[in-house]
Amino acid sequence: MNTYKTSEIAACIGVHPNTVRLYEELKLIPKPARKENGYRVFTDFHLEQIKFARMALKVEVLQNGLRKQAITIIKTSAQGDFNQAISLTESYLQQIRLEQRNAEEAITITESLLSGDNPQTDTILLTRKETADSLQTSIDSLRNWEMNGLLTVKRKQNGYRVYAGEDIRRLKIIRSLRCANYSLSAILRMLNALSANPQANIRQVIDTPKPNEDIISVCDKLRSSLHCAEQNAMHMLTHLKKMKKQF
Repeated sequence: MNTYKTSEIAACIGVHPNTVRLYEELKLIPKPARKENGYRVFTDFHLEQIKFARMALKVEVLQNGLRKQAITIIKTSAQGDFNQAISLTESYLQQIRLEQRNAEEAITITESLLSGDNPQTDTILLTRKETADSLQTSIDSLRNWEMNGLLTVKRKQNGYRVYAGEDIRRLKIIRSLRCANYSLSAILRMLNALSANPQANIRQVIDTPKPNEDIISVCDKLRSSLHCAEQNAMHMLTHLKKMKKQF
């Protein structure tokens, strides 16, 4: 088996030597042996493990513990327990696919609500608390959605907000998409697009940040991010099986 100095293994992967030391500190790679002079001695196992760690950490989707699962997989592989790492990665892949189904289901619910399959009567008028109870969400969530421009609510003469049928339908759309982890900015982008063009492709709009959006998170392009995460998890499985065979 080949051996490497810190600088050599860093050069092989294209990272700074400090990154290699950080991976060791975080237990993402096995602790290397040391020469009498204190210099670290890395092996081909370290090389492949660093490649694997960097592959796993490429995934930016964080919701529902996915990043934590990825870290656990890396550390398990670093311990040489490839069977367990493979099993954990298979579970990780299933979780990503569940997130994908949730994201698609939220879009389907949105399409159904927009099509009028679940019409609200024009006469309905609810207070903020009644609306929160009806939607099984919190008043703070309603307040947050309004503050972020997703909804403009009419007020009575006494200043109290009242939610009409169209408001309830819009809130159901927002709630469904938020439960599936779409970002507020992505939802607002979709709602604005629908206001301008009711025939807009919501799957495309909600997954395509505008060029003038200064900060773009993974949940601003959730569907494509989850697809990338799924592909990445499959590559992780392939790499782990290769490491199991090699080491």
